[in-house]
Amino acid sequence: MSQRGSNTPFLSNSTRAKMVEHLPFFRWLKASTSKTLVADFLAALTGLVVVLPQGVAYALIAGVPPEYGLYTAIIVPIVTALFGSSWHLISGPAAAISIVVLSVASSVAESTQTDFISAVLLLTFLVGLIQFGLGIARLGILVNFISHTVVIGFTAGAALLIATSQFKYVMGVSLESGLSFLETWDQLFHSLPQLNLYDLAIAASTVFCALIAKRLKSPIPPMLLGMLGGIAVCFFIQGTAHDVRMVGAMPSGLPAFNIPNWSQEMVSALLPGAMALAILGLVEAVSISRAIAIKSGQRIDGNQEFIGQGLANMLGSFFSCHAASGSFTRSGVNYDAGAKTPLAAIFTACLLVLVLWFVPNITAFLPLSAMGGAIMLIAWNLIDTKHIHHIFKRNRQESIVLLVTFFATLFMALEFAIYLGVLVSLLMYLKRTSQPRVMDVAPKQYTPSIDLRSVERFDLEELENLKIIRIDGSIFFGAVNHIQKEIQRRQKANTHLKHILIHGPGINFIDLSGAEMLEREAHRLEEEGCSLYFCALKNTVMDEIRDSGLMESIGEKRFFSTADDALTLLNSNEQT
Repeated sequence: MSQRGSNTPFLSNSTRAKMVEHLPFFRWLKASTSKTLVADFLAALTGLVVVLPQGVAYALIAGVPPEYGLYTAIIVPIVTALFGSSWHLISGPAAAISIVVLSVASSVAESTQTDFISAVLLLTFLVGLIQFGLGIARLGILVNFISHTVVIGFTAGAALLIATSQFKYVMGVSLESGLSFLETWDQLFHSLPQLNLYDLAIAASTVFCALIAKRLKSPIPPMLLGMLGGIAVCFFIQGTAHDVRMVGAMPSGLPAFNIPNWSQEMVSALLPGAMALAILGLVEAVSISRAIAIKSGQRIDGNQEFIGQGLANMLGSFFSCHAASGSFTRSGVNYDAGAKTPLAAIFTACLLVLVLWFVPNITAFLPLSAMGGAIMLIAWNLIDTKHIHHIFKRNRQESIVLLVTFFATLFMALEFAIYLGVLVSLLMYLKRTSQPRVMDVAPKQYTPSIDLRSVERFDLEELENLKIIRIDGSIFFGAVNHIQKEIQRRQKANTHLKHILIHGPGINFIDLSGAEMLEREAHRLEEEGCSLYFCALKNTVMDEIRDSGLMESIGEKRFFSTADDALTLLNSNEQT
């Protein structure tokens, strides 16, 4: 065999590139070294301490047994580590996602816990299927249609719902299931005579210990220290003897393989919520990935992230996992702890397996009131007060979007609250783009070139018989009525007007409706003794004008490359 033949690789370069593209774990496995393995394992130890209390807490928020949260923290991170795009994102149970899971599943499930869990697992599969489909179709751009303001408003509302759902544990009272936000508060108020002061003391101790740990910048997660403080107070005051309820021990070992119960009726009922939950999960995962990538310098592939999240949720539904997404807290801890590759997430999941296998009783002595206090802290941290204050202070339209989304989250089904927030934000955007700024401009100076500025701002004198209009925005079907009215208003205000010049560097595109409106206005003005001209249009806009037939209809002589050319010709025509 020739030397050349012996060196021929088994796989071609193009085949290898496709494998790396669709199986991203090849890339980071190749980059792993003994040094990165040590760093990833140490980061995993830190991640284990964080995920233990969070996994249990988020399971309770979702309304499923606590072990389901830990199952989610095992299966989902492994799959997203293998098939996701980010090297530092840690996926698994998340607070906002969990409250939506509870809302969607409880709206369609029967009264028994078995039916509810069946709905949760089917919902999880549908969420993953939608996410995977969006990734395969390369529709990662969809997350851009959910504005940051919608996410902030929804998360703030979800935080209030989460805190409200925990008051029954903090107060040590029993409430009916399936209550709305207002109904819950009504029953809490009427349950005040049954308040268990022991539960209240344990919850308060948990919050106090966590806040002190955070203030002292403890290397141990404040939430974990808060729970330990709650357990200690419960033991000291003998809480179990005073009707303080415990989370209870978890089953030992790994979850069994189960196929979610399918029915056409259940799928149809869950599908609207699954779509909203899928989009929300993708927004969180991609946003967190990009935020950490700014620090790490990594490039994030949104479509691959969709595929990773989708596969994780689909596979997780067969192993008692509820719908999951990226976790900002655990991802940030993972990066700050020095993780180098996604092996850190896999190591954390493996360590969690050992915990479930050998010490499943770890939650047996954890009071529900301590967990409730910790979850309230989680809810408070979800509220982005800094950005909310900035939005209210700076932007009226964004403030409306935030308030609509926030109150819809409290008083509507959560999946429809997301849809409403997106709809309102899009309507606000369409309203703004349908009314582009149209202002009068005039030359501020003539040398070395004509400088057109706002007449009102710079108190400029306009040229006789000539009106120069600058349009900042696209001339499309939604804006034609506004622009047409602005042109007609200026013409009616000056009966001696002979020329209208549209200065167009701020025009991004002109669609067919816009071209037809300009054609009609040009012919109408011509009949009334006034001419319409254009200058300084972008090359792409000029291409659209040619393709639409506008240039052929009103004449190529009406278009000028620069304002200098237009004003030079129009002034010479006036003088002659």
